[in-house]
Amino acid sequence: MTQTAEVTTGAGASAEAIEHHYDVGNRFYATFLDNNMVYSSAMWSPGDDLERAQLRKLDHHLEGSGAVESGGHVLDIGCGWGALLRHAVQTRGVRQATGLTLSKAQHRYCQQRQVPGVEVRLESWRDHEPATPYDAIVSIGAFEHFAEPNLERGARELRYREFFERCWTLTRPGARLSLQTISYDNMNGSMMSPFIANEIFPESDLPKISDIAEASDGLFSIAALRNDAADYEETCRQWLRRLRIHREAAAQLSGEAKVKQFIQYLTMVTMGFHIKNMGLLRIRFDRLDKGYRKR
Repeated sequence: MTQTAEVTTGAGASAEAIEHHYDVGNRFYATFLDNNMVYSSAMWSPGDDLERAQLRKLDHHLEGSGAVESGGHVLDIGCGWGALLRHAVQTRGVRQATGLTLSKAQHRYCQQRQVPGVEVRLESWRDHEPATPYDAIVSIGAFEHFAEPNLERGARELRYREFFERCWTLTRPGARLSLQTISYDNMNGSMMSPFIANEIFPESDLPKISDIAEASDGLFSIAALRNDAADYEETCRQWLRRLRIHREAAAQLSGEAKVKQFIQYLTMVTMGFHIKNMGLLRIRFDRLDKGYRKR
């Protein structure tokens, strides 16, 4: 499961910017995440606790990407602490699961788990060269890091276009891609809080749904689309509640200043989803094997 490469990102958030947020410490994140360490919006149904809602989200993307149906090899771009990879091979009949991350802390965590059928690489998707094409791709919570703030629309589209072109190249004919990303809804980048942009997620910006539709055109067909902002609102509420409960332990791990920063951040984004300034897009794409590829 252990494969390491020199990390390069090209465009978008640098490895250093990713580490700024995600390498605060695995034990710190464990104070407020679920037992599987999933750091993205859950998919809620009445009666769910956080663990069940997160597993429902993982199932949604594994099924939507065709990974379960094919039982073959799935790629997770931005795999975090590897929850989807483990769930895929241990409970959903997927033969092999490969994950990519730029976070050294997440990579170490996955290495320590040593799950048969799971490989995690400290590597950008731009540099990834598999031996054979993938049967399915999932990407949850990584797309937000693919373009830095203040890019003109054309430049942003080119950054996003590069991602879809790479996914097209990495997959076999008939493959699917399941994507989850926060998006701008009733706001734009100029309205983003400097605190979030500089202190929490540096070098990162959110897409609009129109950016995604344009960038994927001719490569992937949008087969299903959901905007589940309420799901992320509830997820952030649950994280905030857990962090407050375990505040003392979190402060011992990473300092009281970091805890205060995360409480402020989670409070702000909870409100952002509530008032629909931000959306949560869940999109299933079908690969256009015989379609046109513009440019």
